[in-house]
Amino acid sequence: MSLSVESVHQAIANYPDPETGRPLDKMNQIKSVDVDGSTAKLTIGLTTHSMPIVEDVRDALQSKIVAANPGTEVVIDFVVHDRPPARIGQIGLRAKSVIAVGSGKGGVGKSTVATSIALTLRRLGAKVGLMDADVYGPSVPHLLGLTGRPAIGENKKIEPIMLGDDMPVMSMGFLVEPDQAVIWRGPMLHGSINQFLSDTDWGELDYLIIDMPPGTGDVALTLSQALPLAGSVVVCTPQEVALLDAIKAISMFRKVNIPILGMVENMSGFLCPDCGKTYDIFGRGGARDKAEETNVPFLGGMPIDIKLRVAGDEGRLAEVLESDAAARAPLEAVTKSLVRSLATKAAANPPKASLPTL
Repeated sequence: MSLSVESVHQAIANYPDPETGRPLDKMNQIKSVDVDGSTAKLTIGLTTHSMPIVEDVRDALQSKIVAANPGTEVVIDFVVHDRPPARIGQIGLRAKSVIAVGSGKGGVGKSTVATSIALTLRRLGAKVGLMDADVYGPSVPHLLGLTGRPAIGENKKIEPIMLGDDMPVMSMGFLVEPDQAVIWRGPMLHGSINQFLSDTDWGELDYLIIDMPPGTGDVALTLSQALPLAGSVVVCTPQEVALLDAIKAISMFRKVNIPILGMVENMSGFLCPDCGKTYDIFGRGGARDKAEETNVPFLGGMPIDIKLRVAGDEGRLAEVLESDAAARAPLEAVTKSLVRSLATKAAANPPKASLPTL
């Protein structure tokens, strides 16, 4: 086939938009196609929801064009395709993908992973909110170095604490003193989670990342009843005793019909900064094996990193992930795998058009 605007357009027309799973052509995301000799120049629109995997989309489109027109040089520019989120659930939350990050037990770094995923999505171009649903042990404010008490805005909504000017964060840690314990029964916990979701002025989000309490309590049930979740991420460490509890977390999410987007193996090896040797303190590969056994995607492993541990203790996690490429590399890999998992799910089952909640 000779190179032409039509042949280029035809080669990519049915490529699925990562967010919706629908063809780019039908979603009006092929903005322009120009051909000059053996060079094809395209402008493609992607929503900020899909920007974390923009390079994947670039490679896929280039491959399709070259396969249909061998020898073509392909140049692709991406622009933001505006698509506001519809309101979801009875609470009318304006978010495209709500993702719960959980674990079968405490102490596996779940809050650090959840916070890091939110920060990485934000750095890669998405609009992100972070909700700390770990009411009994809220650690997100400390990890981010955030303080203050949420106020009530003119619209009678709770104004979340902002990281920078673009990432809303809500946590029980903003509402109680650091040395005070929250001693609640189930109904009060249920009420606080619903209030965080429905009464907080989150704005329009691509992703709302929810840091779950450890274990298999009733927060997952509360979330599943409040709104449709895009899925969950299970965090564990490689040793067998932690994996046993991770299996219980997977079982919990399945019982309340929350899709499982994947497992993350935290503390997966330690690279000694002095000698350069890697030590598998807690083992390695256990989460990958369990993921295969339970038919759950494995999103990746995150090594023990002293710089990130110190940054979390000092409330500088966002700053270090922004400035240290080596420290953020494993987190970028995990986060991109997470977005790919969502894109694969959307392509396999494109959502049908629905009326928004008024």
